[in-house]
Amino acid sequence: MAKQKQDEGQAPKLTINDIARMADVSKKTVSRVINRSPLLNRETRDKVEAIIRETGYVPNPQARALALGRNFLIGLVYDNPNAQMILSMQRGILEALHGTEFELVIRPVDRGSNLVMDDIRGFVTRQRLFGVVLLPPMSENDALARMLDEQGCRYVRMGSAVLDDPEHMVASNDKEAVADAVRYLIAQGHRRIGLIAGPHGFRSAQERREGFEQALAEAGISLPRSLIADGQYTFESGLSASESLFDLTPRPTAIFASNDEMAAGVLYAARMRGIAVPEELSIIGFDDTPLTTRVWPPLSTVRWPIVAMGRAAALKLIGTAIGEGSEVNEPSMFSSTLIRRASVAPPAIS
Repeated sequence: MAKQKQDEGQAPKLTINDIARMADVSKKTVSRVINRSPLLNRETRDKVEAIIRETGYVPNPQARALALGRNFLIGLVYDNPNAQMILSMQRGILEALHGTEFELVIRPVDRGSNLVMDDIRGFVTRQRLFGVVLLPPMSENDALARMLDEQGCRYVRMGSAVLDDPEHMVASNDKEAVADAVRYLIAQGHRRIGLIAGPHGFRSAQERREGFEQALAEAGISLPRSLIADGQYTFESGLSASESLFDLTPRPTAIFASNDEMAAGVLYAARMRGIAVPEELSIIGFDDTPLTTRVWPPLSTVRWPIVAMGRAAALKLIGTAIGEGSEVNEPSMFSSTLIRRASVAPPAIS
């Protein structure tokens, strides 16, 4: 009886409808404020936030998740050997989710498995995800995108070329950026330029190779097959691939490696061979990871705006999740740019 009287004396718990009424705005507007949507003007946001503070209103995430049929979780799905790329993408996503009710869930997969689609379907279903960010090469799988759409799971695909509609895509201009990097080597006087390509089946590897070949063709420079070595986006594969290039006679005066890990492998192999960088060999990588400034000489590289791309991907999902995806003004195309450091110089003999 005492507990019943105490309950009767308590003020009813505030709801989102109460906050909307006090602020003289719609329930949807209050939801936007709670979810930190970028679509509100400052005056409206400040008014609603002030009422939330004054009343001590606390949103009920369980109730909201139940009503929407989803949890406040963003999944990151990947099968990628580049650990630094994964970490940078996580950083960008977490920056976007900071201050919201959303959390990040990581899911590595094996793209070579016959069960990969079932694995991802089960992940989405069990976690009741708000949305998924797909990293390459998984993002390049059109069947996976269709499956997510059929499951009612929002998704954004990251890639080195446009793969989908803007609301489902963040892409970079890898081909053009690599062509610019190789043009820089050519302008320095290099004519015998080696390529360490990325893994087969990766669209990024294809785009970067096409950019490399485009720059050489523009300059009228032939590209013997012997100057192309296959890599796997790992330090070890860069080391192995560079050894085959160094065995050529004459050997290349410059090498473009399709990511920084492999470029670092080239630098290491050159030191082991007594090949001076940049005096006897120029090197350019791709990504602009912290590694490039922690080796000597610091590596020239193409800066890939991976953190910004991750941030944009997450914001696209959050906007879509609250019914405003088509209005979220996040870019879908990002420009990679050449960063010139001490690993490039004119060849000793032009």
